[in-house]
Amino acid sequence: MSNLPVIFIMGPTAAGKTDLAISLCEHLNTEIISVDSALVYKDMNIGTAKPNADELTRAAHHLIDIIDPAQSYSVADFRRDAVEKIDLFHQQGKVPVLVGGTMMYFKSLLDGLSPLPEGCPVVRAELELQAQQHGWPHLYKQLVEIDPVAASKMSKNDSQRINRALEVHRLTGKTMSELQQQKPARLPYTFHQFAIAPDDRSQLHQRIEQRFKIMLTQGFENEVSSLYQRKDLHPNLPSIRCVGYRQMWDYIAGEIDYDEMVFRSIAATRQLAKRQLTWLRGWPEVTWLTTGDEENLQRVVSSLS
Repeated sequence: MSNLPVIFIMGPTAAGKTDLAISLCEHLNTEIISVDSALVYKDMNIGTAKPNADELTRAAHHLIDIIDPAQSYSVADFRRDAVEKIDLFHQQGKVPVLVGGTMMYFKSLLDGLSPLPEGCPVVRAELELQAQQHGWPHLYKQLVEIDPVAASKMSKNDSQRINRALEVHRLTGKTMSELQQQKPARLPYTFHQFAIAPDDRSQLHQRIEQRFKIMLTQGFENEVSSLYQRKDLHPNLPSIRCVGYRQMWDYIAGEIDYDEMVFRSIAATRQLAKRQLTWLRGWPEVTWLTTGDEENLQRVVSSLS
């Protein structure tokens, strides 16, 4: 077994992950690595519940504020950057604490990623031209012949997935199904995995609603207004699709009123929390902690001994 420990603090939004991670930093020689697909964006602080100045003074957070909202950040990007940080902290004799709720990011560290090629604009354009001439069902028939396994998982009009599967085959000469079965060697770490959540779902819902209303008092509307004024940002970007941001964007655009924005934002955040909990219920080798339990810190610390 590896003697290189890595602590995971996972859980739904608003469950208290950051507080626990900071407490760990104040009791152990650790460094926090954010595992959150929204915290990577600069100028998106309030709506993402990014650690504030006081929290960052108590414990530095890595992999936050690293890209502009106009840019994209893939699971592969995260895995590369996280492994680099983990290895650096191990060399310094520190224990990396990975905290967040983006479950695909955590999964990429545990299971690795299949060696799919980067997208190629030229090949994608060629396929889109064929689709314009013959229709996506025609390209779907090609995919059925090339990769029936991948084709069985999508509809004949699923343009994005059909394009990607055919693109992969043209770039590599191998099917997407074949490449997805290839996994890299497991990382040489011992993962200590914890998930934190309230015992009562209604308590989590209350925390989510309360936190969003606090965000509103902190100036969330002004934050999104500044993003809205930029000519290079639009609702289809991953950054603007973040929970809360899309709803506030629609309000600023005049598409919904204020009360509807609040309602939709809270509802979308609750749906996110539900998806995160669904992931975690099927998660192997995870130890559950209860939000607010004073024994949480000791349980995590004890796992290292």
